[in-house]
Amino acid sequence: MLPSAAIFATLSSCSLLASSSYGVLASFGDWHAFYESSSVMKLIEIVRGADTSEEVFSKTKALAERFGKIVICSEDYPGFIVNRILMPMINEAFYTLYTGVATKEDIDTGMKLGTNHPMGPLELADFIGLDICLSIMKVLHQGLGDSKYIPCPLLVQYVDAGRLGRKRGIGVYSYKRNLQELINPSSKISHVLPKQGAFCE
Repeated sequence: MLPSAAIFATLSSCSLLASSSYGVLASFGDWHAFYESSSVMKLIEIVRGADTSEEVFSKTKALAERFGKIVICSEDYPGFIVNRILMPMINEAFYTLYTGVATKEDIDTGMKLGTNHPMGPLELADFIGLDICLSIMKVLHQGLGDSKYIPCPLLVQYVDAGRLGRKRGIGVYSYKRNLQELINPSSKISHVLPKQGAFCE
């Protein structure tokens, strides 16, 4: 049994607190630390449930700030703040590729240089995981009921084919060479080392 002062928290990138069995508790909250890079990202997104108390929110915010994070606060709606904006952009990038508007390279280059993003949306999708992107788009579509959140068929096709991004070695882009170098680094080193006897006179 936990003490009555204990704070319950969950880590989620899109799911509603109200859909959990704990969503009615005043001591329950959620924070979203950006994807796999939570240890290096500066942001934590704290989500307040309908019954999350001010005391619980304040303590949770103070703890996040002790970790050196910048805190933003979202109400309990699908996707919260970051993914409510980011995932539709990624989905639209897939539609742009799917309909033949541009190549994947030009889509990513355009967004990096045209909007000063450090990564293009398709490259970022590979980094996050295409299965995660698809899952979040489904949550947005189901929770908000707007057709603009329907996942792009190309995104669905890639996930069904097992093209999940960097973690699988292929997504929008192929990373199989990089993975092979990690598995067998000597294969890369052999290209830069001189042949045996090269220094012999």
